[in-house]
Amino acid sequence: MKGTTIACLLATLAASSVEARAQTSKPAAACAGPEFRQFDFWLGDWDTYDMTDTSKVVARTRVTRILGGCVLREVHEQDDGLVGESFSLWDATRRGWHQSWVTNRGTLLLLDGHLKGGRMILTAPEKRPDGSESLLRGIWWVEGRNVREVAERSTDGGKTWTRVFDIVFRPHRPT
Repeated sequence: MKGTTIACLLATLAASSVEARAQTSKPAAACAGPEFRQFDFWLGDWDTYDMTDTSKVVARTRVTRILGGCVLREVHEQDDGLVGESFSLWDATRRGWHQSWVTNRGTLLLLDGHLKGGRMILTAPEKRPDGSESLLRGIWWVEGRNVREVAERSTDGGKTWTRVFDIVFRPHRPT
């Protein structure tokens, strides 16, 4: 009996020691490196304008940080009823940015890319409704207090690009 008591006491002490070390040696915060902050310029509550007519708001876009600061979540609500959400994150394993874009109209777009020269450039292969394949890329950059986004499509493997849309995000002004 005495041997069993000593064994239990030693096991308890060993477990307490391991638990105490686990509590005092905290791991580095996930997603703390500078790469994880490269897209932070897009964070905010935005009124979205089409550059063909910058006098009219076409959408409200909110970009927030979620999941312990590891992911940017975009909620984009257009005046025409389209609602889309994107989830953007720095993928440390693949050393690049990834964005998943989904909409209430059944669209899924998976983009990948990098920050280059102050611009976030993400590209995705795209299967068009007519069965053809193309590339779609989004480019985001800071313009003063605003953020600009241009989307372009290439049907020749990225040799040439045509504009799909050109929008600007301006800080939201309550009406």
